[in-house]
Amino acid sequence: MTNRPNGTLYVGVTSDLLRRAWEHRESLVPGFTKRYGLKRLVYHEWHDDIRDAIQRETLMKHWARAWKVRLILDANPEWKDLFETLNQ
Repeated sequence: MTNRPNGTLYVGVTSDLLRRAWEHRESLVPGFTKRYGLKRLVYHEWHDDIRDAIQRETLMKHWARAWKVRLILDANPEWKDLFETLNQ
């Protein structure tokens, strides 16, 4: 999640991405994303096992910002909000 291209970044894990992204967009989740206005979903990964997702999240949270930005740019160079694509 971010607030704008090259803005503040948030990495998280959920078993229901559509619901969780909507909660962030509506500022229903107290904490970091609400405080910084992070409403734009610019990158996501799917994992069949929640344990794999949690491990990936933990790794990514320790990455340098530049690595996260490169991952986003490779998948979504225009930093488009991907929320609308989740129902397709």
